[in-house]
Amino acid sequence: MRITIKTALIFSALWISIKYLFFFTGITGHDRVPATLLNILFLLSAITVGLYLQKRRDTDETNAMIDLKNAMSAGAIYAVIVSGFIYLYYTKIDPEFITHQLAEREVEIHKMVNDEKRLAAFKKEHADAEIMTKDQIEQRLLKSNREGASAGFTSTLSTLALLILSAFYSILVTIIMRKVVFRTT
Repeated sequence: MRITIKTALIFSALWISIKYLFFFTGITGHDRVPATLLNILFLLSAITVGLYLQKRRDTDETNAMIDLKNAMSAGAIYAVIVSGFIYLYYTKIDPEFITHQLAEREVEIHKMVNDEKRLAAFKKEHADAEIMTKDQIEQRLLKSNREGASAGFTSTLSTLALLILSAFYSILVTIIMRKVVFRTT
């Protein structure tokens, strides 16, 4: 097995372990920010460590495209594993989180619709809302909220975000590794 794949597996297992730790200890409650920031850090770490170890292992001179491919393989594997876990996490392990988020957002929507200033600002931003009643606006926002708050949507969005971030990090790390760390052209 290639070292880049191993590092992706190690860092994704580490993130999954920390996510479980957050869940079982209740350290973060319903706050997603610490786990999300660690997820971004571990993605960068998987790419960086994987590419560094691969370049140290390679005996031949490699070009930038091979280095980029190695970096992307680590990032893509990490993204797929973590996104799959996120889907399982929100469907099997902590389905109450989605329910909590929905309820929290529904309260916020209700407050916004009943606040005249916020409702007027919303109607200015959304031209189609000008002719709608408060109840129609509230029902539309609640429906949109329910459609967007699902494990499938969350995991799909995280897959896309992690893959885009993986591509960006791979390019950046490849350039830094080639120009600074290993000083190749």
